[in-house]
Amino acid sequence: MGLFARILGICKTQPPKDAGCWIYAEKKVEVALERASELSRPGNGIRLEGKGLPQRILLFYGTDGKFYAFRNRCTHGGRRLDPVPGTESMQCCSVFGSVFAYNGEKISGPAKGPLTSFPVEKRENRLIIRL
Repeated sequence: MGLFARILGICKTQPPKDAGCWIYAEKKVEVALERASELSRPGNGIRLEGKGLPQRILLFYGTDGKFYAFRNRCTHGGRRLDPVPGTESMQCCSVFGSVFAYNGEKISGPAKGPLTSFPVEKRENRLIIRL
């Protein structure tokens, strides 16, 4: 990511191309994997925002073959996060670039603490994220 994008806090991870691939109700998010093509390859993710969701979510398919969901807010400056391709980590999209492990713990950078994570359950071709 370029320095200009980092200064502005522009992250690489985008909302899903198919906005209808997910719904939020009763404190849980359901994602239809057949409609979320971004999640078909390890290392890729999507940003979930809006639709009454009480907080932004980063959902990604880890390089370890598991799905992860986090509150999409760095504990340093509040910027969004991106999975780091080829690693088992995420990075804040700001210039300070705090790095976090898949368990949400801070690896490096000025972040004040770990990320808030949410359990992800896979049922057939759906992901359930409990907030």
